[in-house]
Amino acid sequence: MRRRRKAVVLAVIRRMLISAICVMTLLGFLFVHIYVAPLNRLPRLHLNHHNNHRGDIIINHNKSISEQSLTKNLSRLESIETPLISKPKQNEIQYQSLTSEHVKKSELVPPHISTSSKLNLTSKITDFDKLWKPPPNRNFLPCVNPNHNYTSPMESRGYLLVHTNGGLNQMRAGICDMVAIARIINATLVVPELDKRSFWQDTSKFSDVFDEDHFINALSKDIRVIKKLPKGIDGLTKVVKHFKSYSGLSYYQNEIASMWDEYKVIRAAKSDSRLANNNLPPDIQKLRCRACYEALRFSTKIKAMGKLLVDRMRSYGLYIALHLRFEKDMLAFSGCNHGLSASEAAELRKIRKNTAYWKVKDIDGRVQRLKAAGEIYGGVSRLATLGSRFSMLMSKEKLATKEELKPFMNHSTQMAALDYIVSVESDVFIPSYSGNMARAVEGHRRYLGHRKTLSPDRKSIVRLIDKIERGAEKDNRKVYERIIEIHKTRQGSPRRRKGPVSGTKGLERHRSEESFYENPLPDCLCQRDRSKTR
Repeated sequence: MRRRRKAVVLAVIRRMLISAICVMTLLGFLFVHIYVAPLNRLPRLHLNHHNNHRGDIIINHNKSISEQSLTKNLSRLESIETPLISKPKQNEIQYQSLTSEHVKKSELVPPHISTSSKLNLTSKITDFDKLWKPPPNRNFLPCVNPNHNYTSPMESRGYLLVHTNGGLNQMRAGICDMVAIARIINATLVVPELDKRSFWQDTSKFSDVFDEDHFINALSKDIRVIKKLPKGIDGLTKVVKHFKSYSGLSYYQNEIASMWDEYKVIRAAKSDSRLANNNLPPDIQKLRCRACYEALRFSTKIKAMGKLLVDRMRSYGLYIALHLRFEKDMLAFSGCNHGLSASEAAELRKIRKNTAYWKVKDIDGRVQRLKAAGEIYGGVSRLATLGSRFSMLMSKEKLATKEELKPFMNHSTQMAALDYIVSVESDVFIPSYSGNMARAVEGHRRYLGHRKTLSPDRKSIVRLIDKIERGAEKDNRKVYERIIEIHKTRQGSPRRRKGPVSGTKGLERHRSEESFYENPLPDCLCQRDRSKTR
């Protein structure tokens, strides 16, 4: 059993290494500028005195490269939370500026950034327009209005309490699933409690991250939502229930709904992956999308700061958001401590020891590094290498002042929300690994018109790298063309959500499916004729 656990850890490390190599190789061949917006899952680790531990790298080109392309992109720029349930309203969601104490609205570029960084690199890449051109969306538009026979919420049979778990995007998906579950079992949903017990130690409340009042009002025709349990119900019978993962309609209609006969308050112990991706009624699937893309809007201060970061990136031109799966939980889980100080390595060991559901506690980081046959950690040095090639390597800490970021510091969920906004609004999004953040951003970009998302073909790139290292491939142009070729169909164009892997059974079958929130097609996106109105 111990050998098997070590094998699992080694597999995770290898996947991390391959992912990072693949994305950086892809960037090398694209040869563009980079801005880094880490998700700041390492608030207390200061490697080489930098905070860029989890990389959302944003690659930026200057206005002068393609003024026409930039104008087109700016006209496309919408709030990431624009509701597309009925006829779209221009700027329906307005980002509000922060108080003058933190943000000067006119200050697009903070004083510590030189505007002389704008560069014209037109000659450096012949396929510039191809890089930024979004994939054809084939006229797929959101179609999330309920059917004509959809009814208002039925009389509530009890209260549903939810304790969310995981990081921002895991909690987002879980909250949306719980909205749908509340509809299925005729429950009054109490505003979910965010995860405060994980190693992130984030004390943020729901209202700190999301617009609580809007959440309640936006779902009023679907379910009843209240901020907290009413007073005077202490005598009501309560139960804590672990809902089964990836459960369908019958499970909730029968097993869970029947609990109302005995209990009036049901507390869902966890929220992640409690609802199946597929084979649910259309109205339930559409409700999940309304919850995710309309009801769950970020709080005013997060929207304002996110908009400010996007505006400052836009002041330099087009940009690419690169999400590197390089974060505190992954480092702790895998035992990767190469390059860390003794105190930082000790902190990761403590996290691993105190996380009950991680079975392997004692990991020799040096041994794991040798087994992986490559640089496991080295994140800072890798970013330094990128910085030497890409002169526009940016970060939140570069784009905003310490005073502007102060309200969000030590709140990893709020910092993650800022990166979510910048990533969704980017001209191109490139995830190195399909984690919760990558899936959520890709799904949201699909919903907003299939904005360009490059998904690196890690296996093909690694094989190409091996050929180069063996000397079997020396023609740089052929390598470049090969990189372009293998990614022609991996740019976020419309396609149906992928089903389970053939031959899988049970829980593994569900896990092998593409996540509902990674690709809401066909449930929430419909192909329309241009002549028809929405």
